[in-house]
Amino acid sequence: MQVNAQADSDDLFTSIAAKVVTTADLDRVPAAGSSPVHIRKSQLTVLRNACCHSHVGRYALCYRWLWRVQQFPELIGDVLDSDWCHIEQMAQAVSREIHKMHAFIRFRPTINEEGETVHIAWFEPDNHILRAACDFFERRFANMRWVILTPKGCVSWDLHQLKWAPGATAAQAPKADEGEALWLAYYQSTFNPARLKEQAMLREMPRRYWRNLPETRLISPMVSMARSRKHEMLEKLPHSGKRT
Repeated sequence: MQVNAQADSDDLFTSIAAKVVTTADLDRVPAAGSSPVHIRKSQLTVLRNACCHSHVGRYALCYRWLWRVQQFPELIGDVLDSDWCHIEQMAQAVSREIHKMHAFIRFRPTINEEGETVHIAWFEPDNHILRAACDFFERRFANMRWVILTPKGCVSWDLHQLKWAPGATAAQAPKADEGEALWLAYYQSTFNPARLKEQAMLREMPRRYWRNLPETRLISPMVSMARSRKHEMLEKLPHSGKRT
């Protein structure tokens, strides 16, 4: 759309390509005829992820960048634009959390009123990622009934379609069962202290996720055991004599 040359908007938008404007500034610009905004497919993906962020100004920020691109198409290739950099940062945070959700969901089997087995999981995301992440579970667990509970919303799969519901609490998630005990036994048996890399483990499995992962209750004692065994092995190594 064209921006009318009004006194209060002339100064504001003379150098819009080089400045960041607020939504209040945009409201001051009179609307005119619209024109399509052409962006790359990869940028559309970034915008979609950014809109899943928990930041209260996410929609305004994405709108502002699109509005600016509509007025100044050359901005589409400006990777250092401050608005775009902020959008990318939010999108990257959302993408990382979707990956963590795929990795750290733990389903527990329950029996519903119809006598059917339903697998239920509890997850606490920082961002609004449930809809963006659930396609993965629909594909991977298409042949089982499952429910994912989060404070921001819930989703269930009945073998045919996804159904959405308001948020839940951790108290509504099922408790540990016998199957979980078997999983913990397996996890402990496959732990290799010689390959332990604590910092790498914390990068891949941040502590904020530990409270909802049953296997994490074993990590501290296993790490302590690994340190002790490493110390014992080092003590048994032959000590070389002094050079003469």
